[in-house]
Amino acid sequence: MSKPQGPKKKQLRRRATTELDPAEPDELDEEPETGPLRRCVLSRERLPKEQMIRFVVGPDRAIVPDLAARLPGRGIWLSARGDVLEPGRAEADSHRQLVRAFARAARGPVAVPSNLPSLLEEALVRRITELLGLARRAGQAMAGFEKAREWLRADKARVVLQASDGSAAERARFLSGVSPSVPVLDPLPGAAMGRLFGRDFVVHVAIAPGKLGESLVIEARRLSGIRTRPIAVLNAEVGASG
Repeated sequence: MSKPQGPKKKQLRRRATTELDPAEPDELDEEPETGPLRRCVLSRERLPKEQMIRFVVGPDRAIVPDLAARLPGRGIWLSARGDVLEPGRAEADSHRQLVRAFARAARGPVAVPSNLPSLLEEALVRRITELLGLARRAGQAMAGFEKAREWLRADKARVVLQASDGSAAERARFLSGVSPSVPVLDPLPGAAMGRLFGRDFVVHVAIAPGKLGESLVIEARRLSGIRTRPIAVLNAEVGASG
């Protein structure tokens, strides 16, 4: 006697294509925004959120960067890396790839600016400038060679910002003997930092520990990744040459 057959299991089928229909989002895009890691919608890597940029879909279906990660709505995360924003293909192909990834995560058509990398770089520069201005007004930033060095010697600095167009020799001299535990970043030119301190040009700024200092480190490192050129300087290496 043949055994009675139970109900057949429903088999899930996926389309034989590398492109996902925006109406059928990948199951990995359903992850809640909890915990320290986020998944990049393009590379599919899971990374600390400090190394990524959050986006939301606006009322007009436009993709909106949310650098402070405070806008309402479900976040869409993208790695803060130039090779993700511009994967080394023809410009049109790179943009289509980004649009497809955002549309899949957003479950429908979206509008993505064709110059998204440059828009993000400009937004990060504005945010870093605003944070540095807040740090100065709060007494948590000290500019100038000698005064900033005093903060370093007194172990009062969380991070050092140096002008991206400052003299290489002077920057190395400033960092000579500085502890390698203090990150050194150069997200802004000297004139931009000078305006914040009422001067024509500033090369060295020491930032005190605290929320503003931590935010400056995060945003400057994001900018470093977006620019596809290193702006973070290992002060141990620079100091060794001076």
